[in-house]
Amino acid sequence: MSAIPAVAHAPAARSPVKVLVADDSAVVRGLVSRWLGEAGHEVVATASNGRAAVDALARCAPDVILLDIEMPELDGIQALPLILARQPGVQVVMMSTLTQRNADVSLRCLSLGAVDYIPKPESNRGVTTSDGFRADLLERIRVFGAARARRRPVPTAVETPSPATPSAAPPVSRLSGTVTLRPRPRTHGAPRVLLVGSSTGGPKAVGEVLEKIGAATLRRLPVLIVQHMPPVFTAVFAEHLGARVGLPAAEGKADERVQPGRIYVAPGGRHMRLAGSAADPVIRLDDGPPVNFCRPAVDVLFLDAAALYGSATLSVILTGMGSDGTAGSRALVEAGGVLLAQDEATSTVWGMPGSVAKAGLCHAVLPLPEIGPALRNAIGGVA
Repeated sequence: MSAIPAVAHAPAARSPVKVLVADDSAVVRGLVSRWLGEAGHEVVATASNGRAAVDALARCAPDVILLDIEMPELDGIQALPLILARQPGVQVVMMSTLTQRNADVSLRCLSLGAVDYIPKPESNRGVTTSDGFRADLLERIRVFGAARARRRPVPTAVETPSPATPSAAPPVSRLSGTVTLRPRPRTHGAPRVLLVGSSTGGPKAVGEVLEKIGAATLRRLPVLIVQHMPPVFTAVFAEHLGARVGLPAAEGKADERVQPGRIYVAPGGRHMRLAGSAADPVIRLDDGPPVNFCRPAVDVLFLDAAALYGSATLSVILTGMGSDGTAGSRALVEAGGVLLAQDEATSTVWGMPGSVAKAGLCHAVLPLPEIGPALRNAIGGVA
């Protein structure tokens, strides 16, 4: 997962977030507890294994649990369902080092109810010296701690009237505040590519969306995905998507031709770009600087797609922190493409989708269960 802008020493803006830290390393428990205290949060318990973490719930009620994957007696994936059964709704963030096994386990934990994961340095020395790990951890505590008390107001929405019949523009649903929707472009024909941008909470959301579109429909066009993830994780994420959807899925490779019926995931640590023409698009990989503090960045892919595919683009921004994807989405819709976004109520974090929605760039803002069917209709040209 790419670096996230955060102020490591900033005090908590609201009441302290109550945190349980479960890690078999005493060094990690001590450091993390100190960082949380300095940021104004409260460590209500620490645990050296999963069993101790589960037992600690009887005497404390944390808002967020930092749960290491590799622990003795009861590891993270074994402890997770027991934790969620005892305290439904608690925000569990998995911590793991960057190995293929841990990437696979982390993604399985997300499907079981964890809200996110944090890549952890491999050694205690790495944990001690990694400013990125500290910043990522504190930002997640801030975001998920705030989510515990979030109260969404009764939604309202204003849709800009369109002189044309919106052949595949589904209605808005369950928005926070007032959002103005764009009318569907009159000249928009059958899409030639599906673009997906997501971050925090994205692995689960992307899988659900693609599964609901269905392999039969997705065979008509290529799917290009930017999910904020570190190296190793993106390759495993692609494997999980391929198995779930039933289509070939892998990290995008340099100079690879983009073909219908295939899923391409931007590799962790590299921007995925497009070159060539809409008739013969080619993937380019870029090691340039982060964009919006992210590499891969949604904006990089979306800007290239806007230039290459123009009005033949269909795109969606799903749950995630920050505002990555807003500039690229603006270019897409100005080129005549169609953009959907996930609503706040079903987003793990309504940062990225909220940014495009508030900017007035969306043709629809929908709860997660409705996004897949809406995209399927748009791909198939169903009203």
